[in-house]
Amino acid sequence: MEVRRRDQRSDLLSPTTSGAETGRAIVIEPWLKNPPRKAGTRPPTDMRTPEAKLEEAVGLARAIDLNVVESGLVTLNEIRPATYIGKGKVDEIAGLAKSLSASVVVMDCPVSPVQQRNLEKAWNTKVIDRTGLILEIFGRRARTREGALQVELAHLTYQKSRLVRSWTHLERQRGGFGFLGGPGETQIEADRRVIEERIARIEVELDKVKRTRKLHRDSRKRVPYPIVALVGYTNAGKSTLFNRMTAASVLSADVLFATLDPTLRAVGLPHGARVILSDTVGFISDLPTMLVAAFRATLEEVIEADVILHVRDMSHEDSNAQSYDVGKVLVELGIEAGDPRVVEVWNKIDRMNSDDRVRIFNLAERGEYRRQPLPVSALTGEGIEQLLAAIEQRLGEKRQTLQLSIDPSDGAGLSWLYRHSEVLSREMNEEGRLALSVRADPKNAALVKHKYPETTEVKPPG
Repeated sequence: MEVRRRDQRSDLLSPTTSGAETGRAIVIEPWLKNPPRKAGTRPPTDMRTPEAKLEEAVGLARAIDLNVVESGLVTLNEIRPATYIGKGKVDEIAGLAKSLSASVVVMDCPVSPVQQRNLEKAWNTKVIDRTGLILEIFGRRARTREGALQVELAHLTYQKSRLVRSWTHLERQRGGFGFLGGPGETQIEADRRVIEERIARIEVELDKVKRTRKLHRDSRKRVPYPIVALVGYTNAGKSTLFNRMTAASVLSADVLFATLDPTLRAVGLPHGARVILSDTVGFISDLPTMLVAAFRATLEEVIEADVILHVRDMSHEDSNAQSYDVGKVLVELGIEAGDPRVVEVWNKIDRMNSDDRVRIFNLAERGEYRRQPLPVSALTGEGIEQLLAAIEQRLGEKRQTLQLSIDPSDGAGLSWLYRHSEVLSREMNEEGRLALSVRADPKNAALVKHKYPETTEVKPPG
């Protein structure tokens, strides 16, 4: 196994956590030399280096306070059905686990129940695959009742396929005539039944959560405040950007999945309009499908958002691959590539040297109109004003600009306009009336025209 060392100080949790060690762990990155792949299914930008994938796996392990005592790459020619990796490597890691007193081995790959059982017997340790590790992190991060339910549903769905025991000595006897009777419910069947019953109860509770969230969204639509959702790879700086834009104090740390439960805050735009900014859970490569399904109630904030800010860590060497992974999750949510609501935010430019900054700004300027990325630094605040202006412009494209005039003494009418539209400008005209330029969505624009029949619509140029 090729050992790769790593800075022990990186990926540490914030001081809000206990910091207690949960076990000594070995992290293994199996790397298949020639994986089967259909032509054209995955672009080159998705191909991370084995070292980068190992580094991310170590970060995931440390995110649940595992003490990573060793990590390394295991190169494979083929996947073994029984143990995933070859027998020689299995024996080598068994010796390594014994000598280092490791209690956990993390396999950064999908491991079948049979493979997991065989490896646990060979290594005499707990074996966790990538899906199990991510589920464990989500379980640690969930703070609300809703988040805990969603994580439990995903975990039970995962655990259901891991029931490999069949304890015949715990069979229940079914009834019969006379002395007849036979093997009844085995332990594996009982476990599966208990899990299925719990899953059914959680799904009922999550349906209530979904209905409650829909009521909240419907009430916000009546206000009406547009929704701006933050999405992106985990640790891309979404929470830091959220805090910068809203002056909030959401937990932000240099750690994978620092925040899990969604947060919503109001944000003022340059011309006085207000939007609701939503911070969502971060995405990651090979995000378990069951997690996407479980968190659909939460992620519906993204599906119904007016503007989606895709936050990217441009200082990361795998930024393009991370962007591709986020795109795949968005497609699962029904947001196709090229959706006009999506705006790319190129974050962490404060970490770049002068040459890289020039390159990033040049790339952004050459971007297609309406899809130009916005370089920002959530940490220093650089580019935030331009970002707010871009959000306002993107929202304005779906709204109508109207011009009208009212009597200066009509305070009630002026107040009504401020409540139902965005007032862009107001000034006294030569006739002594108050000339106004307002912007509103089609529904409220119709109300303005009905209330003030002499209103004229300003068509956009071109």
